[in-house]
Amino acid sequence: MPISSLIILIILFFITSAVGVVTGSNSLVTVPVMFQFGVDPKVAVATNMFGLTFMSIGATIPFLRGNVIDKKKISPLILITMISSALGAILVIYITPANIKLLVSIAMIAVTIFTLVKRDSGIAKAAEVSTNATILTYILTFALGIYGGLYSGGYVTMLTAVLVAFFGMTFTESVASTKLINVFSSLIASAIFMWQGLVDYKIGAILAVTMFVGAYIGAHVVTKMSDVWLKRIFISTVILLALKTLYDFI
Repeated sequence: MPISSLIILIILFFITSAVGVVTGSNSLVTVPVMFQFGVDPKVAVATNMFGLTFMSIGATIPFLRGNVIDKKKISPLILITMISSALGAILVIYITPANIKLLVSIAMIAVTIFTLVKRDSGIAKAAEVSTNATILTYILTFALGIYGGLYSGGYVTMLTAVLVAFFGMTFTESVASTKLINVFSSLIASAIFMWQGLVDYKIGAILAVTMFVGAYIGAHVVTKMSDVWLKRIFISTVILLALKTLYDFI
């Protein structure tokens, strides 16, 4: 890859990593860009996933230091995600992401509408989460984990919305929790991609450092923001991303 193209990728991955701490959906931008620079589609997905592992680690560190993450509460979600992400990564050689992206776009819009209607969601922490809501969260986490291991574009965005809508978390808690969950999701998927020989380590190493630094800085900014502003930024971004993905599909 030419140096000029690599520099553009570094800048883009840094910006998306910093902003993506709140919004997620980095892969909806970064993977198509890698396509444009001539990277094989499956290699682009695998190498991007490799970088996402380090991005998630960089984003998680400030939240762990701030004791924002309820590790006991999300432990079952991590276990579920590890299993489903492995399944998704195995399926990447058989499935194209086009139709899945359409479903994710529709789901993002649906959850956004739910979040807007339920005005207190993501702002006030739920006193208690019902058994049905917990089961639904586990089911959706499993389904999203498959997509996360397969492609990841919009995965963290959707998971953030699910934890807010059904698991009683505030936006700060949800954003923080999804970063830790995504460490395991992307790590498992990356290991399978590496085993399949799909990761470009030269590009991956550079992007890993870039994404780690960008996410670390972004997470520090997020820890200083209120849940109200996080909700506004998140919903605005989700709507734009969903509409863009629908437009690309059509």
